[in-house]
Amino acid sequence: MGEQENNKTGVGNNAMAVVDEAPVAAAAKEKGRGAADPRLQGISDAIRVVPHFPKPGIMFNDITPLLLRPAVFKDAVDMFVERYRGMGIAAVAGIEARGFIFGPAIALAIGAKFIPLRKPKKLPGDVFSESYVLEYGTDCLEMHVGAIEPGERAVVVDDLVATGGTLSAAIRLLERAEADVVECACLIGLPKFKDFYKLNGKPVYILVESRK
Repeated sequence: MGEQENNKTGVGNNAMAVVDEAPVAAAAKEKGRGAADPRLQGISDAIRVVPHFPKPGIMFNDITPLLLRPAVFKDAVDMFVERYRGMGIAAVAGIEARGFIFGPAIALAIGAKFIPLRKPKKLPGDVFSESYVLEYGTDCLEMHVGAIEPGERAVVVDDLVATGGTLSAAIRLLERAEADVVECACLIGLPKFKDFYKLNGKPVYILVESRK
């Protein structure tokens, strides 16, 4: 997870995110624009908002309470699995660190491999590296060379999308290995990601909106 610190009310930094306005269905609209999936309310209710953490101005969306409720945690994983099963996804790439919570469970359920996208100097051996801009400074994601084959279909997983910079870096990282990035999947997203946005031309699928 690389975006909580950018999740300020009314503040965002999209310096590294190529954002296109295009219809992107969110979970609540996957039922033919009818009633939202009843699991979504339980997922939303299980996310705690902690003001001014880890620093003033940040509205931190804490998923720990969700993880402490096995039935709700399972509902969240199941909703992603239902979306990606049967889509020929060969790899689920999880962004450090909270993408490691949901990504492996999704990968196992759909029969895909899990690829950890890690912060610098955490992976031994040869890696691809991709830098991205934060509100105050830069960061970097790395992936093992050979983790994914050219043309393999991949989904990128993280817990939250705020500005899109981290997800955009993950997309670029996978595309450097000639992977086919199908979509980005996040548990939580700012309202702008609910319906009409893509990042670097790739759809963003979120389950619930971030809460204030």
